[in-house]
Amino acid sequence: MTAYFPGQHGLLDLYDCDAAILCQPSSLQRALHQAAQSVGATILFDHFHHFGAGGGVTGVLLLAESHISIHTWAEHRFAAADIFVCGELNPQPAIAVLQAALAAERVVWTQYARGEQIVQKVQAALVEL
Repeated sequence: MTAYFPGQHGLLDLYDCDAAILCQPSSLQRALHQAAQSVGATILFDHFHHFGAGGGVTGVLLLAESHISIHTWAEHRFAAADIFVCGELNPQPAIAVLQAALAAERVVWTQYARGEQIVQKVQAALVEL
């Protein structure tokens, strides 16, 4: 039996990105919307904040299935994205979408299955049946 986890949480570090894109809330908004669509998520709300001339952007999409967020540091050509989805959704398709949209030369992806103790409780209950 394959374990079911309530959530999949991906952390994506994007290096050597196009610095101009990292300063543009509208470009980042479009990129996160495309990332959400690539994983099959439903967007409920978004908000993006630009930290001024030469500064980065913080943005978040609230999803019916959790959230996607991004924080950018244009001066370092770096962005960090957080992709948390629940249910049967897989966050991995968002990697290629964000890498292309930010023109990142290198990415590092780490994924965590969330809710391990819930899984253990469910499996224990099934054994008792």
